Amino acid sequence: MPDVGEGLTEAEILSWYVKPGDTVTDGQVVCEVETAKAAVELPIPFDGTVHELRFPEGTTVDVGEVIISVNVGGDAPAGPAAPAAETPAAPAPSEPPVREPVLVGYGVTEGPTRRRPRRQEAAVTGVGEGEPEVGTTWSARPLAKPPVRKLAKDLGVDLASVTPTGPEGVITRDDVHRAVAPAAPATVAPAAAPVPVSVGARETRVPIKGVRKATAAAMVGSAFTAPHVTEFVTFDITRTMKLVEELKSGTDMAGLRVNPLLLIAKAVLVAVKRNPDINAAWDEAAQEIVRKHYVNLGIAAATPRGLIVPNIKDAHTQALPELSRSLSELVATAREGKTTPAAMQGGTFTITNVGVFGVDTGTPILNPGESAILAVGAIKLQPWVHKGKVKPRQVTTLALSFDHRLVDGELGSRFLADIAAILEQPKRLVTWG
Repeated sequence: MPDVGEGLTEAEILSWYVKPGDTVTDGQVVCEVETAKAAVELPIPFDGTVHELRFPEGTTVDVGEVIISVNVGGDAPAGPAAPAAETPAAPAPSEPPVREPVLVGYGVTEGPTRRRPRRQEAAVTGVGEGEPEVGTTWSARPLAKPPVRKLAKDLGVDLASVTPTGPEGVITRDDVHRAVAPAAPATVAPAAAPVPVSVGARETRVPIKGVRKATAAAMVGSAFTAPHVTEFVTFDITRTMKLVEELKSGTDMAGLRVNPLLLIAKAVLVAVKRNPDINAAWDEAAQEIVRKHYVNLGIAAATPRGLIVPNIKDAHTQALPELSRSLSELVATAREGKTTPAAMQGGTFTITNVGVFGVDTGTPILNPGESAILAVGAIKLQPWVHKGKVKPRQVTTLALSFDHRLVDGELGSRFLADIAAILEQPKRLVTWG
């Protein structure tokens, strides 16, 4: 079991995708595990035959334990489907074992010395992010760089079905986006299926583990470490709602998801630029305030495994179309339960959209390591004084919680007022941005 996060000590095996006797190839995903941060799929680094699964599904395994053994020298007798962990019997003295690394991790297993043949490489060129992948003379694998492959996987796109437009037939990010339907709204994942309850049962006990356990510990630590202050503002968001409709029908955002959350996120980024001290962290050990000159924008999402907060890296550098794509990718990945630990690390500011539940507002708890979090309430048609007359207008309430050790009332109030002012008059996205 590898440490798939940073310093994690255990993970639960959610699903095995192979069984003893199955043939596996280098890079094939063989199981899914859940850490305290996310569900992660683990690949195998060999071509060979599965010999044994050391732990059944539902078992929590310490990092460093051997969870699977693979015979890379040919077919091997199938081991038991999923027994409890046991130490393999020692080989006969006449057959000295050769120790081979197993699945990504730390354990070793005994097997032949022959490794899979080295691939014959053929260089390819491409455009986009990172270094181009190396193709092979024996594979018809679609050509794409690693970030593009990850994007396709997160969005559920089969690269074999994508029409490439890059040089030498390389698939680009735009090719993947064109192949996928517009993402669903930035809301929360479907609720988990209810736990079966026997007739007459008065209680059901659910183990606290994985993401929910880690979230609970983080929230307790945050609530009782950082002195929270929450401020509220209620305002007329009608003009922003009209702008949403205009952007939907325009050509600049064609094919992209446009909703109020997108413009709220953009307003937050503009407000951070005007009030940079809000984007900071308290370093207790060093007794320092760490002011961050980048914004990794977290979006809280409720999933069947618990609350997670993936973030958009360097969101402050993204124009509205790119921010829309980033939000869509983040939501689609969270809905599928495929958010990686890396996607939830390094956040600097968080938005939580409680309005999708019809809730007017709340007092959110800070994400650990951040100084502020914004809760977005439901947008409702209400009577409002507009140009001296009471008229029906779209109204919402924002709630900002902040760490009063480094954010005083003036800064928190100014920052929250800026967000409301931008959303009341969205032309300020241009004049202030």
